Amino acid sequence: MSLFYQTVLLFSLNLIDAFLTVYWVRNGYATEGNYLMATLLEMGNLPFILVKVAIGVVAAYSFWNWKHFKLARFGLSISLVLYIGVMAIHFLTGLVVTGMVSGAFIQELNSWTRSVLIFSHQIAAHTIS
Repeated sequence: MSLFYQTVLLFSLNLIDAFLTVYWVRNGYATEGNYLMATLLEMGNLPFILVKVAIGVVAAYSFWNWKHFKLARFGLSISLVLYIGVMAIHFLTGLVVTGMVSGAFIQELNSWTRSVLIFSHQIAAHTIS
């Protein structure tokens, strides 16, 4: 995928994240985990969305403007991976909200994920030492 489309994708995911977050929070299905963004959301939907979009614009512009730097291209790739993870969380939230997946399954998935992360951290620490 070209760098231009990656940048557009990043901005699009940011925008989708903003609207889904407002929907989940306003309907009582989730809370905003970022303290600064939660404060903006308490002020209203518009301040939250404006700041979220502004952050997306600055990020997309920065990645595009400095695309000739390897660090910018790497940062864009990492940002896309993280945002795809955020979209997975939104997807799972939607599955729980609609009753297609139980909350107990999500808790079990969370426990399994933590176990895998702890195990991989232990392997990495053992490999380094």
